[in-house]
Amino acid sequence: MRFSLGQLKIDQKLSFENLDFKIGPINFRRPLEIKKGLDLQGGTHLVFTADMNGVEEANREEALLAAQRNIEKRVNFFGVSEATVQTARTDKDYRLVVELPGVKDANQAIDLIGKTAQLEFWEENPDQEAASKSGEFLLKTNLTGKDLKKASVQFDPNTGSPVVGLEFNAEGAKKFGEITTKNTGRIVAIFLDETPISTPKVEEPITTGQAVIKGGFTRQEAQKLSVQLNAGALPVPIRLIEQRNVGATLGEESVQKSIRAGIIGLALVMAFMWAYYGKLGGLADLALISYALITVAIYKLVGVTLTLPGVAGFLLSVGMAVDSNILIFERMKEEIRTGKALSMAMELGFGRAWDSIRDANICTLITAFILFNPFNWNFLNASGMVRGFALTLALGIAVSLFTGIVVTRNLVRILYQG
Repeated sequence: MRFSLGQLKIDQKLSFENLDFKIGPINFRRPLEIKKGLDLQGGTHLVFTADMNGVEEANREEALLAAQRNIEKRVNFFGVSEATVQTARTDKDYRLVVELPGVKDANQAIDLIGKTAQLEFWEENPDQEAASKSGEFLLKTNLTGKDLKKASVQFDPNTGSPVVGLEFNAEGAKKFGEITTKNTGRIVAIFLDETPISTPKVEEPITTGQAVIKGGFTRQEAQKLSVQLNAGALPVPIRLIEQRNVGATLGEESVQKSIRAGIIGLALVMAFMWAYYGKLGGLADLALISYALITVAIYKLVGVTLTLPGVAGFLLSVGMAVDSNILIFERMKEEIRTGKALSMAMELGFGRAWDSIRDANICTLITAFILFNPFNWNFLNASGMVRGFALTLALGIAVSLFTGIVVTRNLVRILYQG
């Protein structure tokens, strides 16, 4: 589908596999296949233990977080974007749990994940003519992650903007002083696992062992760069202690049984609504069908990774979707019993049921927020399976509010006007 509106050109292509959408300079592309989690499509479950013997006690939590972020980067590079990487700590035992849905070559994944992060500093090649011929515009220096004590988020005292502070050990301070003296006015690039993460320009020689990276960062960007630098500054060797291959046949069985249970449950709910409320129940069934279609469409567009608990969250939200219709219809019946006209009873029923619907759904959304734990609070659960349940439940509640209040209300209005 192509059309123009003035200078704005819209080009849209729909298929069963991908959605291509272009508005002017913005190009939107989204695969329409629903992503499945480890329990539904099979894959590899890995548990690593982190050796903290070379890390000070005060820095171990940060070192574990840095190792987690580094593994996430490696996993994404491996091509498993829906994988989960979680941390777990018991007394002095630090672990990393990695789940790789759909990964068949587990040994390659283990080799990639199990490497200790390598932080390196590179300088510009002073011989530009030789660099043009060889393609080596950057040269590796002798400054590495072992020379960096720590990176942290700081704030520029003049502008208040976030910056990243670097603190080197004695040997690193000497090396960094020599490098910055030689490369004043030029770039010194920072690489993590042979991937550039920052390319700051040296403004003046730095011989104190402390430096600041400026770049117009947001707080989140500065925090991300700090964690990446610490992944190499606080290198944590990790060792595989558990490996489990989850068979796809188990996932296929679970999906089939869940879909069968969901269809049976949905059919029973729709039959009850039709039998008990008659035409109104039929309208609620139409709203329920629209709810299911909208929810599945959101799963595809947003890229929700669906797990078996996620399927349970979706089915539970189906019950919540019909619950609002029951409250509305019962309120309408109360108004009709007081002698009010059908059209007025409908409007009053929707208005008076809203308070109960709002309070019930807000309570459920708060529960979903706690289960999802978006800020990774240590005193709450951070399980990927629980988060999958919470995400699908929250999305379902949001869509059910729309279908219950907007879709059902308009269908009832059309019925009474007819």
